[in-house]
Amino acid sequence: MTDTIETFEFQTEARQLLDLMIHSVYSNKDIFLRELISNSSDALDKRRFEALKQPELLAENTELRIFIEVDSEARSLSILDNGIGMTRDEVKDLIGTIAKSGTKEFINKIKQSKEEGVNADLIGQFGVGFYSSFIAADRVSLVTRKAGEETATRWESAGDGTYTLEEAERDEVGTTVTLHLKETDTEDGMNDYTQEWQIRQVVKQYSDFVAYPIQMDIERTEVERDEEGKPVEGAEEKKVITTETLNSMKALWLRDKKDVTDDEYNEFYKHISHDWTDPASRIQAKIEGTLEYTLLLYIPGKAPMDLYYQGVRHGVHLYVKRVFIMDDCKELLPEYLRFVKGVVDSEDLSLNISREILQQNRQIERMRKGIVSKVLGFLKTQFKKDKDEFIAFWNEFGRVFKEGLFQDQENQEALLELCLFNSTNSNEEFTTLAEYIERMKEGQDAIYYMTGESRAKIEESPHMESFLEKGYEVLILADPVDEIWCQQVFKHKDFDFKSISKGAVELGSEEEKKEAEEKRAEKEKEYKSLLECLKGKLEENVKEVRLSNRLTSSAACLVTDGADLTPQLEQMMKQMGQDVPTSKRILELNPNHAILTKLHDLFEANAEDAQLDDYAQLIYGQAVLAEGGDLPNPGKFSKLVADLMVKAG
Repeated sequence: MTDTIETFEFQTEARQLLDLMIHSVYSNKDIFLRELISNSSDALDKRRFEALKQPELLAENTELRIFIEVDSEARSLSILDNGIGMTRDEVKDLIGTIAKSGTKEFINKIKQSKEEGVNADLIGQFGVGFYSSFIAADRVSLVTRKAGEETATRWESAGDGTYTLEEAERDEVGTTVTLHLKETDTEDGMNDYTQEWQIRQVVKQYSDFVAYPIQMDIERTEVERDEEGKPVEGAEEKKVITTETLNSMKALWLRDKKDVTDDEYNEFYKHISHDWTDPASRIQAKIEGTLEYTLLLYIPGKAPMDLYYQGVRHGVHLYVKRVFIMDDCKELLPEYLRFVKGVVDSEDLSLNISREILQQNRQIERMRKGIVSKVLGFLKTQFKKDKDEFIAFWNEFGRVFKEGLFQDQENQEALLELCLFNSTNSNEEFTTLAEYIERMKEGQDAIYYMTGESRAKIEESPHMESFLEKGYEVLILADPVDEIWCQQVFKHKDFDFKSISKGAVELGSEEEKKEAEEKRAEKEKEYKSLLECLKGKLEENVKEVRLSNRLTSSAACLVTDGADLTPQLEQMMKQMGQDVPTSKRILELNPNHAILTKLHDLFEANAEDAQLDDYAQLIYGQAVLAEGGDLPNPGKFSKLVADLMVKAG
């Protein structure tokens, strides 16, 4: 073994996080012990799972366990496990660096709540609970040896922005975390983690259901007793040390509901999710028949900060006959339900099932359908029973949930019925499609919507004018995911989805539509030559120039052809690295606007007038700005506006 000790600096975000841990005030210091026990439980799960494929990683007589050691004189607390362990590189990557998107937002959120004394609740959302050790300790060391490796690694830090790494010895595979505790800050001994009663209390409250024994050596003073149990006269007291298991290890999801309290259910959720706030709701079921499995699922109260980042872990743990298989079973729930946490325990799957087998396993496919059905059924019931609770869920997870509209064709109708939307009908309240359909005008045969960057931009869009004037309700779709599902969902019940910024628009009764089209056709003939002229001058930007039935006060707007992508979707796809050609759009002009009359007069007087080119560019630029778009040449547009103002003056 080499004696070389290397010193490293923490990554910037890790250093900031450590500083917050050390200097902040916490409402509940016990969380650090709960987090370390959860980490040990995860490591034991991983060793047991890896041993299914590589039996040599786990001898038959090995008892997987977590052990807590206390040294009152040295004021140290150690949590030991014989789990999977870590290599030197893994220690450096997992502890020295927070390699996770969104960490800055997480740190900012902790800073915001620093004054409130509740910021510890945020730690688990980012899987950085190891850092919570510095809540109770001023120095932390870790010795770990990976299963299958001979060499161990020692990591140590005083939370001062640096840490050391060196080779070490550890007789057994696994990890030992040792905390050199701060002095207790209360006179009654609370938060003194060298006290047996304090450790017992934390384990019982937060980790009783951990599937492995959490053990501790307990020292008792005993005296010899007679057959009646009375102390023998003159017998000397002696100290006896026994190893006790502090947790019950009961599989909570298999216990009868009436025997489990809400607090126990909530603590189990926190254990598997590493979220330290209570869940919003839970879903329990025991499926029996040709395929038997038990599920205990939770919907969090708050969306984790990394919900929209790539690589976010799913929250469903797969067990087979109470044996842990994996903690990130993506095959059991679709991507749009990735916020759901919990446990699924199968009676029928093989214990040595692998990720590859899972992807092609018919039983898993049937379980997945059953689980999705349970979750959607629960949400449907929740919506009927307590709409306010469902709205709270929607505010947290609605954007993710809508991904299912294009990911899950089989359940598309059920998902549409659960979706909530903003609309022009109300500034505050959501609407369902069923409520929208109830309010439809007589003869209306489509569900009208518009996508865009924000509600404000959509409401101010020229495309809205005719719909607002004639009292047609329009769904306001301002989430990025709306751009995607609207390209793939075309109908709900007997009604087509129709974008008000795509294709032609016809509103009103059949008689009104006919009358409007006749008027537009007349104007089209009158302005035919002008429209062709404008199209020629704007051919780099538009595919067609035509008169509009959708404008009432604005001079012009840009319309996407029915089969083309919207500008927002084009931009999204380009940001994802896809090579998407830019689609030319249609410029629609208001046949009743004074600008068109002026242009026509100018064109009739001199079809070669150079001003026509300038006015064409101005009208096009105005249409781009009206929908919140980016001008292709802002400098030129600004100059044209200035020149026009000078001429007008």
